[in-house]
Amino acid sequence: MAVPGENLKINGDRLWDSLMEMAKIGPGIAGGNNRQTLTDDDATGRALFQEWCEAAGMTMGVDTMGNMFATRAGEDPEALPVYVGSHLDTQPTGGKYDGVLGVLGGLEAIRTMNDLGIKTKHPIVVTNWTNEEGTRFAPAMLASGVFAGKHTQDWAYDRVDAEGKRFGDELARIGWVGDEEVGARKMHAMFELHIEQGPILEAENKDIGVVTHGQGLRWIECTVTGKESHTGSTPMSMRKNAGRGLALITELVHEIAMKNQPNAVGAIGHIDVYPNSRNIIPGKVVFTVDMRTHLLDKLNAMADELMEKAPKLCEEIGVEFSCEIVGQFNPPAFDETLVGSIRDAAERLGYSHMDIVSGAGHDACWINDVAPTAMIMCPCVDGLSHNEAEEISKEWAAAGTDVLMHAVLETAEIVS
Repeated sequence: MAVPGENLKINGDRLWDSLMEMAKIGPGIAGGNNRQTLTDDDATGRALFQEWCEAAGMTMGVDTMGNMFATRAGEDPEALPVYVGSHLDTQPTGGKYDGVLGVLGGLEAIRTMNDLGIKTKHPIVVTNWTNEEGTRFAPAMLASGVFAGKHTQDWAYDRVDAEGKRFGDELARIGWVGDEEVGARKMHAMFELHIEQGPILEAENKDIGVVTHGQGLRWIECTVTGKESHTGSTPMSMRKNAGRGLALITELVHEIAMKNQPNAVGAIGHIDVYPNSRNIIPGKVVFTVDMRTHLLDKLNAMADELMEKAPKLCEEIGVEFSCEIVGQFNPPAFDETLVGSIRDAAERLGYSHMDIVSGAGHDACWINDVAPTAMIMCPCVDGLSHNEAEEISKEWAAAGTDVLMHAVLETAEIVS
């Protein structure tokens, strides 16, 4: 199979200009973006993306979840397409690159192929997945989840935002309900380019992250029940302090994550304390433990250890413990052949690289269940993302897109 030459690179200035032009749509208040899914700004961004794709000679298809598929024809009409892409929606206080780099990087790769007259056996499809962020309509990766059969479309359509507006109604309102059946498309492979959203690549001074796995997660909602009583008049030895149970379990979660290094994390984020009064000892605390790692056996063992030890810690201080798993996602292992193509491309192009585990969820994690999939990451300054101060360099963007294009061309098979 032919591989692209080491001198084949994208137009970094054109890519950067496209990123900056898209960032004008749905500007934030501090230099980033607020282009949440199914808003008017989302519709405007989609229209611009379609305009650019059609100018590059691609044809646009849209499915009933609003997923956009811009196709560059291949030389073999029977060959399954190679997909590239990510998402254009942002957090309410999001950056200019999270997701957007993967979509516009795919477009830039097509533009470069056009400039150089490169033809491929397989078609290449640049994709914008709907509602990856999950901020306005939970959960995240909603439309790719429907595509991969994780959710039904009816269930997805019934998701509501904070104002009670339905996903299905808002998709229709902005005019992006397509006519394709979700998930009917078949894929030869899919690549997703994304900023790291963490500090590792920059700290290690690496240009490219070769993503071998995504993290799986367990969200465990825990309830510690004690007895509400006056903070001033209840003797210390007679207290049933649910807040103390929370403190002990917080430390337990940290200990479990630390002893399962590397690539294991755990923390307690959401906490509700009852009655939440400054002079009442908490009678109940409800909180969610978030545990993540890239190995399924390790992930299950971490959750099991929590659920074994937490009740004992609570019993020792006279409070009760109960829990249930309210969210779970098994860790994906990306396709070894595609991962190898990414690693080889970085090597061929002279970019420093390292293997990395994605700490966040991405559309590629769902698509990995229905097609061979892999991810490429570029650094971001201070590892900052989901923040308007999110920043990358033009050089990092170009390097990631160069590697993307090489891996795609090798997979799509250059014919001339």
